[in-house]
Amino acid sequence: MRSIFKVVAVICLSSLMSYVQAQDTVRYTGKTLSNVDYHHGQLSPAVGVHNIQVFRANREHPEMAGGHNWTYNHQPMLAYWNNTFYLEFLSNPVGEHIPPGETLMLTSKDGYNWSAPEVIFPPYKVPDGVTKKGYPGVAKNLYAVMHQRVGFYVTKNKRLLVMGYYAIVMDKKDDPNDGNGIGRVVREVYANGKYGPVYFIRNNAAWDKSRSTYPFYTKSKDKGFVKACEELMAQPLMMQQWVEEADRDDPLIPLKRSIKAFSFYHLPDNRVVGLWKHALTSVSNDGGKSWVFNPLRAPGFVNSNAKIWGQRTDDGRFATVYNPSEFRWPLAVSTSNDGLNYTDLLLVNGEITSMRYGGNYKSYGPQYVRGILEGNGNPNDGNMWITYSVNKEDIWVAAVPVPIVSTVSAEVNEVFSEMKAGTELQQWNLYSPLWATAKMETLPATAGFPAGEKALVLRDKDKFDYAKAERIIPAGKDMTVEFSVTPAQADKGLLHVELNDSKGQAALRLVFDADSILKNKAGYRYSGVTKYEKNKTYTVKIEVHVGSRSYDVEINGKKTGTKIFFAPVAEIQRVTFRTGELRRFPDSDTGTDQDFDLKDAGEGTPEAVFYIHSLKTTQL
Repeated sequence: MRSIFKVVAVICLSSLMSYVQAQDTVRYTGKTLSNVDYHHGQLSPAVGVHNIQVFRANREHPEMAGGHNWTYNHQPMLAYWNNTFYLEFLSNPVGEHIPPGETLMLTSKDGYNWSAPEVIFPPYKVPDGVTKKGYPGVAKNLYAVMHQRVGFYVTKNKRLLVMGYYAIVMDKKDDPNDGNGIGRVVREVYANGKYGPVYFIRNNAAWDKSRSTYPFYTKSKDKGFVKACEELMAQPLMMQQWVEEADRDDPLIPLKRSIKAFSFYHLPDNRVVGLWKHALTSVSNDGGKSWVFNPLRAPGFVNSNAKIWGQRTDDGRFATVYNPSEFRWPLAVSTSNDGLNYTDLLLVNGEITSMRYGGNYKSYGPQYVRGILEGNGNPNDGNMWITYSVNKEDIWVAAVPVPIVSTVSAEVNEVFSEMKAGTELQQWNLYSPLWATAKMETLPATAGFPAGEKALVLRDKDKFDYAKAERIIPAGKDMTVEFSVTPAQADKGLLHVELNDSKGQAALRLVFDADSILKNKAGYRYSGVTKYEKNKTYTVKIEVHVGSRSYDVEINGKKTGTKIFFAPVAEIQRVTFRTGELRRFPDSDTGTDQDFDLKDAGEGTPEAVFYIHSLKTTQL
C-alpha cells in the first residue's frame, strides 16, 4: 500500500511540476546563453544603455569620495520621488559582515549627476555583554553591520520612508540575516531634502528594546509618520522583503521560507510574479499573501547566488535584469511580452574594472541589481533605471531605454554639434566611471574650437578603469565607417577604436597611442599608420570588406593602404571608442575573495581627453 501511495505522490508531484512549467511560472525560452570566458558574455548590447558610476571608493583620499573612506560598498536600492532619484547603499570599512556598518544616501535630479554620499543610518554600538543565540561570543566594543533587501517605500499620500536593518555579527563568518539581530530602522525623507529622526520599526524578538539607541516608531509625535509606518507593514509584498532578517515566525512575513532577495511585479491580470536569488520564482493570486507553489527555479533561467530584478516597463512589456551565469558577470536583461515567457538575453554591462581594495566576501563584477519598486516612482524619461555595485566596491546606475532592443536599421549620420541637445547619445552605449567619463560637452574655445561646438568627450584619469562609448550600427559586410576625433594631447593616454561584431569580437583596432603615433593592430603587433598632434582634428574613414578580411584607412583625405583584420568576423555591427586596454581579468578560473589592495589604489593618473565630433556609416 505504501508503495502505491509513493507512486501516486510522485505522479501528482510530476503533474504539478508539469502544470507549473506549462502554465504559471516565469521561464526563459530563448536560445542565447552567456559565455563566462568574456566579461560581456558575448551578448549583444541593449541599444542605448548608459552605465554611470555614482560612487567610487577611495580609502587614501576620502575627499575624492565625498568624505567617505570605507571600501566595501554594496546592495544599492533606488527610488524616484519629488522629481529626484534617491539611492541607498550600505557600507563597511573593508569587507562584508565586518563591522562597523552604515547606510548612505545619494541623490540626483537627472540620474547622471549625483550628490556626495550622506550617512542616513550611522554606525550602531552594540551594548557590551550582548550574546547571540546559537553563536559563540560576547559583544565587547562591537558595532552592528547593516543588511537590508529593501530601502524605500512611498506611502499612498506620497511620503517617502527609507529603511535599514542593524544586524549583529560576532565575527566575519557570522550571518547577519539569521533572525537574531537588533532590528529594522526607518526615517522619513522630507521634500526639502532633509531627514526625520531615526526610529525602530521592527525589533527582533531576542532584542531587549530597553537597550535600543533609537525609540520605537510609535513614540513619534508625528501621527502621519506613525500611520505611514503602519501602512508599510500592512503591505505583504513589502514585508516579504524583510524575511531574511526577521524572526523566523514573524507574523508579518507571508512566506516564511528564508529564500533571498525577493523582487516582484504585477501581471496584466493582477497576479504577482515573485523572483528570488537563484532565479527562484512563484506566482501569487492575492497580492503576495500566499503563493500558488513553493518557489522553484525558473525553467531556462541561469542565475546563481546574486540578485535578480523584474519589472513591467513603460511600453507594457516586462524585463528581468540579472547575472546569467554562475559568476557575477555579465549584467544582462531579458524581455517578455507577457511577463512569463522571456525570449532574449541582452547585455547591460559587460565591464569588470580592477578590484582596488580586497575584502571579505568581495566578488568581481556588476552585481546585486535593483530597480525602482512598483509605487516608488517612475521617471518620465522613458528609461528603465537600475542600480548595482561593481566588485562590492563602487556604486553604479544604468539607464536602459524602452523599448529594449538590440538592433538598429538606420545608417548613422551624427554630427554632434548639429543635433538637438539631449538627443545626441540616445543610441550610444556608454560606460562612464567618475574618473573616466563619457558624455556630451561643450568644447573649450581656448583649444581652438568654434564657440558653442559640442562633442562626445572621453576623459580618463583612472589608473584602473576607462571610458567607453559604443554605437550599434546596421549589420553589414561591406561598409564605410567615418569619424572625426581631436586628441587633446599626444604624449599620454590612449584611444582604441574598434569595429566589432554582434558578440563584441573586434575585427580591427586603431589606436591613438601615448607616443603620438596612430597605429593599427596587425596580428601580434601594432603597426604605425601616421603621427598625430594634440588639438588637431583627424577625420578617419575606414572602408571594410568582411569577405576578404580587409580594410582601407584614409586619414584627412590621405590613403594609408590596405590592411587585414586581426580576427575574422561574419559581419560588423558596432563601433567602439575606449580609453584603455581590453580587460580579460578576472576569468572563470580566478579565485574569489581577493585579500589584498592594489598599489596606489586611491591615486589617479594625468588626464587624457579625446573629443569625438561625428560618426557616419554607409553600406556599400
